[in-house]
Amino acid sequence: MSEVLFLVDHSAGKITKAAGELATYAKSIGDSVAVVFADNAQPIVDQLNAFPVDKVITIAGEFDKYGPAAIADGLSQLLQARKPSALLITSTANGKEIAARTSVMTGSGIITDAVNVDKDLVTTQSVFGGSTTVHATVTKGVPIITLRANSIEATTATSSAAVESFSATISEAAKLAPITSATPVVKGGRPDLTEASIVVSGGRGTNGDFKPVEALADALGAAVGASRAATDAGWYPHSNQVGQTGKTVSPQLYVAAGISGAIQHRAGMQTSKTIVAINKDPEAPILEIADFAVVGDLFNVLPQATAQIIARKG
Repeated sequence: MSEVLFLVDHSAGKITKAAGELATYAKSIGDSVAVVFADNAQPIVDQLNAFPVDKVITIAGEFDKYGPAAIADGLSQLLQARKPSALLITSTANGKEIAARTSVMTGSGIITDAVNVDKDLVTTQSVFGGSTTVHATVTKGVPIITLRANSIEATTATSSAAVESFSATISEAAKLAPITSATPVVKGGRPDLTEASIVVSGGRGTNGDFKPVEALADALGAAVGASRAATDAGWYPHSNQVGQTGKTVSPQLYVAAGISGAIQHRAGMQTSKTIVAINKDPEAPILEIADFAVVGDLFNVLPQATAQIIARKG
């Protein structure tokens, strides 16, 4: 079978949830080959062995210091050397920058924000605010595809991947803007918004009081999101904004509380597997795409739902 490379996201020696999802996609197409940029890759290799990974390629060097430009250098050289069937990358801001740079360097076609890719490398994208589904293929070079987190359930497996190293050089152009310092975002007890399997979001209907939203999220083990109206009003951090100008999420369950459902917001969450909407307005656009809808005041509905969930867990 042909090789399908995927770039492993990791931080402080831990892989992200999306790494397992990319491994699953890669294995469904061909031989699953993880690409790890790290000087000490063994802890990452150990974690990857919990997923369907056939091989791990490690690349050491000052790639963290020079960021996406340097990683794109390394990937470009790797693609030219191995000529795989495809390269898969998580559809984050960094991931899309790396994918774009690699595409230009290798003269390869690129597809971003896919929510699926099949064994024939036909991708599925949700575009124009979720109103249109597009199927596309790359016709030139090595297909470079970025995939949204949570677009597939990661398959677990007991692997013993073969490990080999690859030597790559960083161009002088990539060294023009070194990273002098980086401070990780301080995370609370809730999961990361883009990787969470459940997201509870609040909007204008909260009137700035996100306590019921947070309480339901904590009961469900969910991440907390917010609409643009809520973040623009200063009610919740912009880092939690879901929408076309915020973060794109695709969880198993998305709960929208007090969110009207403007196209800007729907563009960031419409590919969620199950959508539950709570809104006082029976004509709110969010109700049109909801799988389950409650017409009512979120301040009455959410506490009752939270109490029932806690009771059932107990």
